[in-house]
Amino acid sequence: MKVYFELNGEQKYVEIKPGERLLDLLRRLGMKSVKEGCRTGECGSCTVLLDGRPVRSCLTFAAKAKGHRITTLEGLGSPEDLHPLQEAFLETGAIQCGFCTPGMILVAYHLLSHNPDPTPEEVREAISGNLCRCTGYAKIVDAVLLAAERKRKGDWR
Repeated sequence: MKVYFELNGEQKYVEIKPGERLLDLLRRLGMKSVKEGCRTGECGSCTVLLDGRPVRSCLTFAAKAKGHRITTLEGLGSPEDLHPLQEAFLETGAIQCGFCTPGMILVAYHLLSHNPDPTPEEVREAISGNLCRCTGYAKIVDAVLLAAERKRKGDWR
């Protein structure tokens, strides 16, 4: 079956396999930021945005992308042109091994898109479905709050 969808602002028309997961399709299309951690939706490493809302791509069928907009970390910024949220994660030391980082950033992006001035508790709640084994979460919360401050000052896209 072929499906049309938008991936990081680019229209795609691709063949999908019966029962193929969105995670596998995205990896096949070169999206290296989408990680497979648990295969059960528990860790959040495979989080992508589907029409702007976080979803677990390991639990989502690729066919669900049909007619929708998918955003991965590659769609926010590039190594040459980091998104302000990516910059905040780097500046605060919120990135350790980097395995959870793409999912964390996409969840934080969703939060800040709806709440430009979150409290630390609201940030912790938003990222609660994404597991990190390296940072202890404090620096991740700091990064999201720094990005929120910058967004309020107009440094956001």
